[in-house]
Amino acid sequence: MRRELLSTSLMLAGIALIAGCTSTPVGPEQAAAGVEDRTPGAGTPQAVAPPDRGRVTPVTPEPQKGSPLAELRDPRSILSKRSVFFDYDDFTVRGEFNPLIEAHAKFLGSHQDIKMLIQGNTDERGSREYNLALGQKRADAVKRALMLMGAKEAAIETVSLGEEKPREACSEERCWKENRRADMLYSGEF
Repeated sequence: MRRELLSTSLMLAGIALIAGCTSTPVGPEQAAAGVEDRTPGAGTPQAVAPPDRGRVTPVTPEPQKGSPLAELRDPRSILSKRSVFFDYDDFTVRGEFNPLIEAHAKFLGSHQDIKMLIQGNTDERGSREYNLALGQKRADAVKRALMLMGAKEAAIETVSLGEEKPREACSEERCWKENRRADMLYSGEF
């Protein structure tokens, strides 16, 4: 009996708590209140129209000058380049990408608080399982190259996207070569 009473009391307390947390949304039938301009020297207060709630403008904060992220987005910097491309059915990092990988390794080494995610990608050819495995090998190959040039393993994660995130959507070599890549993303970008 006592147990049933306790159980019922707890249930009623939970229902009351949930009911107390509900609110009534402002709908089209209930307009938002106006705002009066009471700045000194404005004379008599005048009504100002309520803000337009139907339009939302997305805001992307720009990195501040001197911020490490500013260097990553500067198109004149090698750090703004984030993709390492691969040959068909291969996960060997070509020598032409060594300066790019070295620059990113130095950046990671000098900014201990920043993390990197490497996304391995493939073109559409091959089975889903094969492409996921190949994408992971590509991401891991770039990670190994970064570590050989001084980046710390703890700062880098890898993931395979396989063929799921193509840069170009066509079934021709010009598109396939754009999709055979590993992309380097930094904290705040993934």
